[in-house]
Amino acid sequence: MGLFGSQNSSSKGQQKLFSMQEHLSVAEIKDGVVILKDGSLRTVLAVSSINFDLKSSTEQEAIIYAYQRFLNALDFPLQILVTTRKFDIKPYLQMLEWRKETEQNQLLRDQIDDYMKFVKELVDISNIMSKLFYVVVPFYVISSKKHGLLSRVSASIKPRKEIYHSREQFETYKNQLFQRVEEVKNALSGAGVRMVPLNTQELIEMYYNYYNPSEFEHITVPSLRELDIERS
Repeated sequence: MGLFGSQNSSSKGQQKLFSMQEHLSVAEIKDGVVILKDGSLRTVLAVSSINFDLKSSTEQEAIIYAYQRFLNALDFPLQILVTTRKFDIKPYLQMLEWRKETEQNQLLRDQIDDYMKFVKELVDISNIMSKLFYVVVPFYVISSKKHGLLSRVSASIKPRKEIYHSREQFETYKNQLFQRVEEVKNALSGAGVRMVPLNTQELIEMYYNYYNPSEFEHITVPSLRELDIERS
């Protein structure tokens, strides 16, 4: 037996990994698009939040009507996903630590140090959680109206082959998917909501965190934190 266990345990771990992959619906992620095993496509939008309670009654009515118009105009399904995780305070504390090290005034250094201790204790006691909001936009090959009956029947029989058959076909379906994305973004902009599509790396990180909830708070997702959905 070696330092990290026997080869048999490693083999079992690989078998478990392959077994788990068989039950996942994701076949591939590329170009900011999730390709499922049934041949359908998905793109995921990170969505900004709004504080509805702080809005005036007029603003609240406008948001409700805008969302109502958005729902009535939809001609394809959507999935709204809300995830909760423990608030990651490490980047903020690292910034404070840098400020303390670069500060020349000893009094300010002591105040920063006291403030860091206060923040750590507050997070430990309160168990502060943060929420992430997503909208998942789908596209099904057989739902495309730009193809004839025979091609749509063929796509329904072998959807994955239809997607992987040529890069040109994938680009066509991807463009139609992102047309839906633009429709969603434009419709919800009236409600004060901003959206940014996740790129390939951000999608991989999101799915990894989703399927590994026990490790979720230990995985850093810098690219997601850098998304500026407020200014998009």
